[in-house]
Amino acid sequence: ITYAQRHAAELEKLAASESDFDRAAELRAMAAVCRKVPANAPETFHEALQYYWFVHVGVITELNPWDSFNPGRLDQHLWPFYQKGLADGTLDEESARELLQAFWVKFHNHPAPPKVGVTAQESGTYTDFALINLAGVKPDGSDAVNDLTYLILDVIEEMRLLQPSSMVQVSKKNPDRLLRRVGRIVKTGFGQPSIFNTDAVVQELIRQGKSLEDARRGGCSGCVEAGAFGREAYFLSGYFNLPKILELALHDGFDPRTGKQLGPHTGDPRAFESFDAFFAAFETQLAHFVGIKIRGNNLIETMFARHMPAPFLSLLIDDCIARGLDYHQGGARYNTTYIQGVGLGTVTDGLSSILHNIYQDKRCGWETMLAALDADFAGHDDLHHTFLEETPKYGNDDERADDLVPRVFEAFWKLIDGRPNARGGSHRVDMLPTTCHVYFGKVTGALPDGKRAGETVSEGISPVQGADRRGPTAALNSAAKFDHIKTGGTLLNQKLSPQLLADDEGLANFTHLVRGYFSKDAHHIQFNVVTRDTLLEALAHPEKHRDLIVRVAGYSDYFVNLTPELQQEIIRRTEQEEF
Repeated sequence: ITYAQRHAAELEKLAASESDFDRAAELRAMAAVCRKVPANAPETFHEALQYYWFVHVGVITELNPWDSFNPGRLDQHLWPFYQKGLADGTLDEESARELLQAFWVKFHNHPAPPKVGVTAQESGTYTDFALINLAGVKPDGSDAVNDLTYLILDVIEEMRLLQPSSMVQVSKKNPDRLLRRVGRIVKTGFGQPSIFNTDAVVQELIRQGKSLEDARRGGCSGCVEAGAFGREAYFLSGYFNLPKILELALHDGFDPRTGKQLGPHTGDPRAFESFDAFFAAFETQLAHFVGIKIRGNNLIETMFARHMPAPFLSLLIDDCIARGLDYHQGGARYNTTYIQGVGLGTVTDGLSSILHNIYQDKRCGWETMLAALDADFAGHDDLHHTFLEETPKYGNDDERADDLVPRVFEAFWKLIDGRPNARGGSHRVDMLPTTCHVYFGKVTGALPDGKRAGETVSEGISPVQGADRRGPTAALNSAAKFDHIKTGGTLLNQKLSPQLLADDEGLANFTHLVRGYFSKDAHHIQFNVVTRDTLLEALAHPEKHRDLIVRVAGYSDYFVNLTPELQQEIIRRTEQEEF
């Protein structure tokens, strides 16, 4: 409140010295808003936006976080103020648009704190992951789309900024008009908005123990993480390198990179007479490292509870005051710890290679495969080609590979889901990378899918870069073959050729593609609409493409500002040229 009053005093000072009558009146009006909120409840559209901004600054100043605090479902929260302003004549569409544009600029000019070390590699961006949620359903389950939804979509397209990030919740209750409008923004090629399946998110939250009303009021923040807005403290505890687990299982728990025995002894693969025997070794390694991860999480959360109180945030989250407990001590109604699995496509393709090339088709034996991996495929070009080009790959609607996806996911999920955290809540799984797939690739050696040592692993639940070759429908069918409802979020990237969305037929196909994927209870999808040639041109002449924005993971960024490894990873993603 004092912070707001300081702003009001400064605005009044500026107004007193302003010679332009209209500008002076504008400054006095701004001062009046700051005198009122957040000390009092907002009554107008302007006051509601200003109220939120002061609260947002308070939260991020208290915690100095680098992600994920956001206004939530902005069109729903602002709708009563928008309606009231239109009805009483104090607001029109254009003035609301201008206020929203100013709100966008405030987010864009508020970067996250600097990152160093591994943190900088696992999240190589200075965006703060404030994710605006739009559309979805009301608490009674009815269609939540309103006129303000479309106005905010206009602002997203007009502003074309990295921050705040934006998403649209899409339910079966929402009209196709909404998806077509989203498609027209997506085709402009800056990676926003991302698209989420409201009906799946509600099911996910209910499965986790949220009430139906709280689930319907919820949404997603950060990259793709589901939560009950205003009632839940949900923490992202860090990323889990699934392909590294495969590498350790291939070497009896020994890590070739560090020369250390990191995992338990699970046996020399040469002695495994069946694929199931090898998969059991993989599961043993997985259980070992999940256990380490959860013990570490609980220790960190205990230290946060003791030494990092968040009294301001605790005022804002139900039921911290009622319980007399801080946000970090389990005061919230729901307390969730997410563990993010990374590299699902890479580990699936690696297991597919073992299953088919060793046990089923017998194209090679363990001795040959391990020798090729140890040599990083040097001198094994034919085998490397077999792994890359002649082995069933996830992302092509091919059951020979896709049948392994739920098996890998279930092995990971059952070790984590429901295990207690230090705040009286539970651990849950989500599947997202930020930029950690690049770092994890660096610390993971050659794998049976054809990955060379140091190469990037797959991101989110997307196929290995370039491995999905049968079009977007096939890729989405593959991605839907495990149970997304058991997660708190999955991230799927697709890269479309611009010509696919060039006309109304393309936008209709886009709508059908998303609807079809979401009919399978999938969680999320997002799109880059850019050609490989454009990306290569930007790589060669960055000075000519400083405004080129691409979708990386749960955020967009300027292509020329990305690390070389991340640029190459985005270039390698399959460019879908037909639906």
